[in-house]
Amino acid sequence: MADASKLKRKSSLGTPPPAEDASPNLHQPETAPAAMVASALPAAYTRAFDGRSHRRTQRTLQLNLKVTPHFDALLREIADRENLLLAEVLEKALFQYQENRK
Repeated sequence: MADASKLKRKSSLGTPPPAEDASPNLHQPETAPAAMVASALPAAYTRAFDGRSHRRTQRTLQLNLKVTPHFDALLREIADRENLLLAEVLEKALFQYQENRK
């Protein structure tokens, strides 16, 4: 029969500290952090629009891209201005590109 005792990892952390040495934060009331002023945040962080709950679409295939921050900002700006989803902006751009190539 195989010896499984060699497979067991030995704890390298040692014994835990006594409860008296633990931080007393569990006995203090919870407080929310101070709200940041919206003007202090970059424009990308002030957006409250969530496209996932905006409306249902028949899009089921996920597409992941790595883009530059400038492209991302421009894409989101156009989507906000035109009241479109990011996917719709990219679809329109691709269709326009395809039409111009003919």
